Amino acid sequence: MVDTAQLMENKVFMAFTSYATIILSKMMFMSIATAFYRVTRKVFANPEDCASFGKGESAKKYLRVDDRVERVRRAHLNDLENIVPFLGIGLLYSLSGPDLSTAILHFRLFVGARIYHTIAYLLPLPQPNRGLAFFVGYGVTFSMAYRLLKNRLLL
Repeated sequence: MVDTAQLMENKVFMAFTSYATIILSKMMFMSIATAFYRVTRKVFANPEDCASFGKGESAKKYLRVDDRVERVRRAHLNDLENIVPFLGIGLLYSLSGPDLSTAILHFRLFVGARIYHTIAYLLPLPQPNRGLAFFVGYGVTFSMAYRLLKNRLLL
């Protein structure tokens, strides 16, 4: 049984929940950004989404691909591919009793890297900006997984 009072006293766990909330909020923002670009650029993926702009052939011109919409979608997909593993591994890591300062460094680096990755993707900034941000975030998740396996699971 999980003792919630004990979890609330776990400073690493509480730090993880704070940074997880920040990164999940950023990921939710990406959905809103995609919708914003779709509506303002009148670019839709489904016929029913175009219904308010006309019927039949007149609505079909809105069923198209747009570079800005696709750029936001790709950034959001990259978030999903990286944030989900971070959340799972970060949760296990935060419950494994790591040093507070080391854990917070991991969490801050990941969140900073993902925010910078999004900025680099959406502006767009020249490579290797986006690539470096990706590898920093990926490296953080790998580092937590390695520490978790080394120190706690592989006895």
